[in-house]
Amino acid sequence: MCLCGGLADDNARIIFLAVVLAAYMLAGAALFQRLESDLEIRQAAEFWRVYHAFRRHHLRGSPLALQRLHELLYAYGNASATGIINKRRRWDFSGSFHFVGTIVTTIGYGSTAPQTTAGKAAVVLYGFFGCSGGILFFNLFLERIITLLAWVLRNWHVYRLRRRLRRSTLVSRRVSKSSNAQHPSLPDILDDDDHMDLDQWKPSVYWVMLYLSTTSCIIACCAAALYASLEGWDYFDGLYFAFVSFTTIGFGDFVSTEKPSYPHVHWYRFANFVFLVMGCCCIYSLMNVTSIVIKQGLNYVIHKLQYGKRDVAAPYLPRKQSSVSTIYYSKRRPTRLVGKDSIRAEDSSETPRRMSGEMICMKDLLSTNKVSLAVMQKQLYDAAQRGGGALGATPNHQVLKPGAVGPLAIASEKFESKSAINRQKSHETK
Repeated sequence: MCLCGGLADDNARIIFLAVVLAAYMLAGAALFQRLESDLEIRQAAEFWRVYHAFRRHHLRGSPLALQRLHELLYAYGNASATGIINKRRRWDFSGSFHFVGTIVTTIGYGSTAPQTTAGKAAVVLYGFFGCSGGILFFNLFLERIITLLAWVLRNWHVYRLRRRLRRSTLVSRRVSKSSNAQHPSLPDILDDDDHMDLDQWKPSVYWVMLYLSTTSCIIACCAAALYASLEGWDYFDGLYFAFVSFTTIGFGDFVSTEKPSYPHVHWYRFANFVFLVMGCCCIYSLMNVTSIVIKQGLNYVIHKLQYGKRDVAAPYLPRKQSSVSTIYYSKRRPTRLVGKDSIRAEDSSETPRRMSGEMICMKDLLSTNKVSLAVMQKQLYDAAQRGGGALGATPNHQVLKPGAVGPLAIASEKFESKSAINRQKSHETK
């Protein structure tokens, strides 16, 4: 399907996203200019007031003293920025470990930085492999945390369906006894035509987003309480520092474990490290899940612009999942339903599911351990083995599409069902 005279959906999506991000950045620039500009002007005016007052009272007609004052201010500013004075040592073992932690997590506060040429060269080499390993760890964590949440939601869904099945079975038995029926049957309590087995049931991405948001907020609130008590910050400043650190923005205006001394310093540094790792992992997963929702919104807007007021929202709206009879028949016929329902189930398997990017395909939690490598590496390796010219040469070859690699692909794979497509391919092969 093409847009705007031959512009493909993928190209239209990235162009539209670039326009939205540009507008978002322009609006953000105007917002922060309005919020911070006046304070910046007042702080600059206050500095020059103190500076000129000092000159009038202590440096009357003394150019040499004025020059030394400027040298002192310059040296003090550099020493304060690099943490040489009024702060703990930066390059003891604990400080160095904190520094490499900011490299691997890509936070980069900027409060600690190498000054020697050898140190800067080491950062280039060490940071390359460290950041690569950190991104791989985040990707693997993303894959497993989404799988774990989907496993929990699936078990809860199965529990609810079993309760409904027991109630419906009791009702059917009472009805059969009252009508003197010899063979009681299970009532038809299906709410829609989506008669698929529970291996293909997928909870909403918004529930996963809600649980990740809740977990991230709990970690940030606990970390803020710790920072407010030990660093002397306001609680909101602690929350602000937690967000800036967990999202790996790392402005460096607030940095933890920088004072010369702390009560229970070793426990505090360990707790700070744990909070940073857990917070970065959860926020990384949350941002990738949120990107799926943003992508769905972009798709909806693009199709809305293309089709106007016609019915385009249906492919993006969730369908109600309530297939109780699949529990009853899954042990006997895991891929089929009995009677006339089996025909509809087979027909539905030939077409892809709706909401391909908005629901999680759930299998067993332990089965995901068989494929532990990230999707990015697998896709790139398969593409390299096939070669650039072989891509798309035959229908059996998997084409490397835009967005098929990287953390977004890992999240998308957890939210997409490939079983219907695989069954369709196997059916065509037969």
